[in-house]
Amino acid sequence: MKSGLKFTRRVVANFAMAAVIAGLFLFGITGTVVAADANNAPVYKGANPGKVSLMINVYWGTEYIDGMLDVLRENNVKTTFFVGGMWVRDNEETFKKIVADGHEIGNHGFFHKDHDKISAERNREEISSTHNLVSAVSGINMTLFAPPSGAFDDVTLEIAKELGYTTIMWSKDTIDWRDKDSKLIFNRAVKNVSGGDLILMHPTAATLAALDSIVKAVKEAGLTVAPVSEVLPAE
Repeated sequence: MKSGLKFTRRVVANFAMAAVIAGLFLFGITGTVVAADANNAPVYKGANPGKVSLMINVYWGTEYIDGMLDVLRENNVKTTFFVGGMWVRDNEETFKKIVADGHEIGNHGFFHKDHDKISAERNREEISSTHNLVSAVSGINMTLFAPPSGAFDDVTLEIAKELGYTTIMWSKDTIDWRDKDSKLIFNRAVKNVSGGDLILMHPTAATLAALDSIVKAVKEAGLTVAPVSEVLPAE
């Protein structure tokens, strides 16, 4: 009797485990559980051995944009400006100057929210509303998303992918929003610079002061400053 009872319990336990596994699978395919897959990881560094990009995130510092555009134009380089929707709404003419100079435009959300602290719906609104505004103003359909403050979670990655975006982080951070020291910004940008680097910066007075030297140092290292989309793949 005891052996028969043990057998019955084992069968019931196995059945219960199978039911749990089946339930988890069902949740996954119905979307109840949302998680980023292995191919949905954010990009921290590109694979192009000959190019680097200057990721210029714009929510403020409008007064320095013209000067930065002048430096980039004088050095005959193009890069990527990740723009906030709120900033584009309030600074349309300056935004159009960036576009007119041929720089790549990326999405930086609308209200500069930490995307790991907001709902899936708000993630979608932040990205899509910026996309729609930029498209309406310039005709550009962006495909690169840089989360404000580098804050994201699996939901953010999944929503970005759903909306046709690749999530972009950085390999070098100038921390120019905090440290108003052009020499420090320069050193952080170019120390051990190598192909594929994504160098994060913002429009600040100190960044503008360092920008020409940064571009020249990158060139002296045998590298080219290019838009992020050109830095991602290998040649």
